[in-house]
Amino acid sequence: MRLALALILAASGVQAQSCGGPFPDFVAGLKAEAVASGIPTATADAFFRGVQQDQGVLRADRRQGVFQKDFITFSRSLISQSRIDNGTRLASRYDAVFDRIEQTWGVPRGVILAFWAFETDYGQVQGDFNTRDALVTLAHDCRRPDLFRPQVIAAMRLFARGDFDPATTTGAWAGEIGQVQMLPADILANGTDGDGDGHVTLKTSAPDALMSAGKMLSALGWRAGEPWLQEVTVPPTLDWAQTGLNHPRPVSDWAAAGVQARTGSLPPGLQASVLLPMGRNGPAFLAYPNFNVYFEWNQSFVYVTTAAYFGTRLMGAPVYQAGTPDPGLSGDQMQALQQKLMARGYDVGGADGILGEKTREAVQREQARLGLAADAWPTKALLDRL
Repeated sequence: MRLALALILAASGVQAQSCGGPFPDFVAGLKAEAVASGIPTATADAFFRGVQQDQGVLRADRRQGVFQKDFITFSRSLISQSRIDNGTRLASRYDAVFDRIEQTWGVPRGVILAFWAFETDYGQVQGDFNTRDALVTLAHDCRRPDLFRPQVIAAMRLFARGDFDPATTTGAWAGEIGQVQMLPADILANGTDGDGDGHVTLKTSAPDALMSAGKMLSALGWRAGEPWLQEVTVPPTLDWAQTGLNHPRPVSDWAAAGVQARTGSLPPGLQASVLLPMGRNGPAFLAYPNFNVYFEWNQSFVYVTTAAYFGTRLMGAPVYQAGTPDPGLSGDQMQALQQKLMARGYDVGGADGILGEKTREAVQREQARLGLAADAWPTKALLDRL
């Protein structure tokens, strides 16, 4: 395919661009790549007719400051009694659909309801960005071209089969479509006709959207019949350096160390990590292998933890115990910390002010080196010591 693409580009006088450069030239290269992959020229021409860069997409991509919030603040802003009540009502309304999902793929309804709530407020707010323009804009931008360039080709394939209108299909600024916000390649791979009408319409059909989400989570590695997140209490004598997603251990080991389920019991025979999203004095959870599947859906640590926790709430879990966590860092302080960590050789994914998993792991290692409680929660004391 690469040779064919090179020949087509050479014959058309188009210089291949992975990203950037004059927008018309970039679009011409995308069109040639699509034709080389087997998409008819007429289809590619029709798909790109009228395509435009969307500066609003780029502005949205740059201002993801919401993920700088800590877990307690973020979760309280997203989880309301109204969302819980609506989730309960919709779980009843689509009870047969959720039963089919669990029987087919083993994904509990609370998990999918939480995504449905957070992504589009149960389908009410799906986004009004032109999807084709958003995907091409982000593929042209050089921040994440490897993610979005294949999505443009996937959108063309949806267009070729009649499931995508480049002029009118709208969604989120990052190119996701429908009630559970799926990218075109994910729709191609996991789109499911849940209502039996012969089409996959994720924008208007809740059964289609919910079934597609269940299939996608299964394809990402969801393990049927296993938990994903469970609130626990932890003893003050716990070895904090062994907490975090990068330190899974048998549940029996955590039980022996004094970790206890806040409600119910700890499941035997599984591996789990002790997750302290705001350090040893804040909420505490056991994160099971299914928790890692969430990062295949969204890579934000605070979003993933909140979505997983909300899934447990929708299945009957109580409100978490917030505790009294030590004051965290401001956005500017977090950026300063990340710059210091990078100067010490850590890969934290850039100084974006967001406490992601890479930053947490670096913080924990530096806390251990400095003799601080290594709970991966950065404080002013750590910043000053560095």
